[in-house]
Amino acid sequence: MSRFWKIVLLVIAVLLVAGIGYRMMGGGKQSGTGQATGMRGGGRDSAPVPVTAVTAERKDVPVYVTAQGTVSAYNTVTVSPQVGGQLLSVNFREGQPVKKGELLAQIDPRTFQAQYDQALASKRQNQALLATAQSNYERSNSPEYRAFVAQTDLTTLRNQVAQYQAAVAASQASAEQAKVQLDYARITSPIDGVTGIRAVDPGNVVSAGSSIVTVTQLQPAYVLFNLPERQLDAVRSAQATSPLSTATLDREGGNVTNADGRLQVVDNQISSNSGTFRLRAEFPNADKSLWPGQFVNVRLQLGELPGAVVVPAEAVQRSSSGDFVYLIQSDTTVTLREVEQGGQVDDSHVVISKGLQPGDKVVTEGQFRLKEGSKVNALAPGQAPPAPSEEQLKAASQKGNRGGRGGPPR
Repeated sequence: MSRFWKIVLLVIAVLLVAGIGYRMMGGGKQSGTGQATGMRGGGRDSAPVPVTAVTAERKDVPVYVTAQGTVSAYNTVTVSPQVGGQLLSVNFREGQPVKKGELLAQIDPRTFQAQYDQALASKRQNQALLATAQSNYERSNSPEYRAFVAQTDLTTLRNQVAQYQAAVAASQASAEQAKVQLDYARITSPIDGVTGIRAVDPGNVVSAGSSIVTVTQLQPAYVLFNLPERQLDAVRSAQATSPLSTATLDREGGNVTNADGRLQVVDNQISSNSGTFRLRAEFPNADKSLWPGQFVNVRLQLGELPGAVVVPAEAVQRSSSGDFVYLIQSDTTVTLREVEQGGQVDDSHVVISKGLQPGDKVVTEGQFRLKEGSKVNALAPGQAPPAPSEEQLKAASQKGNRGGRGGPPR
């Protein structure tokens, strides 16, 4: 072996010996440090963990079903002229609330006014002829002249009276028809509602059937929604008992936006394509928050679940094996208790159908610091843990000083 390789092997051996010696010297310190840390950790673990706790309650819980629905107008009318002519004016603003009978638009009425005047003139003419015929007949049929008038002439005079009576009636009908046409020149709102965007401008010639504007009644409002076929019996049974309360929720589905709805009708057939049935609820919509065509979350109350066990939703934790809570025992330690949820009460509480009894105290905040058998200091919601006493502060200070002996050399 050459001298070079001997030197290399010697250097490697020296490095190995130095590394082993360094590990041996550092290992003892690390072990001691770990032991001290473990002792300090054990001291922390033995202290009660402050947590927020709430007692499980027994209460009557409403039973809900939810779905997505669509708002529909109570009435929607497309306003169209019933006579033709030039549109002289549009008497509404788009989006304006209007009352039934309020003027929306005006068609040139001159032609219809002339026809109405002509019908009235014809009526007056026939009335004059009728008066003459009645006078002739009454005079000829009087005792003074009856002996000098042939029976044929009396019959003719009587028939003339009947003829002019019919003419007057025909003239009256023509006048009424002309008046209707004249009234149609004034286009009015058929319902209370809100106008949409107008479909024609003044100056255009419109005909019967042309669209002027759509008026939509917003108060009350309908909400249409679908439920699965399996819930049909429950809905019908509940509806047979009493009117069912319906509410709309915000987009997140947590907060109620309209709580005064009532289920009005259940459709008479189930869709074979979707396996759902259709329902319609009616809302007063006093604040006009429901707008036709709007998508909303709908909550239908079917009844109440009496005597259910209820806890805050944050008390229930989830794991791979199911739901559980931390139950506080009489010795102020916690145990992990598996539970089964029976539904949601509102946006903050849930029903526990199995695993808890009324009066059981469960942890709602601070679960991440707990394990089976941990000792806890149960606090009410919003309550802060008590300030440490002077003895506790002094003991913590002495413990810190003992832990600081391993610091830098003096």
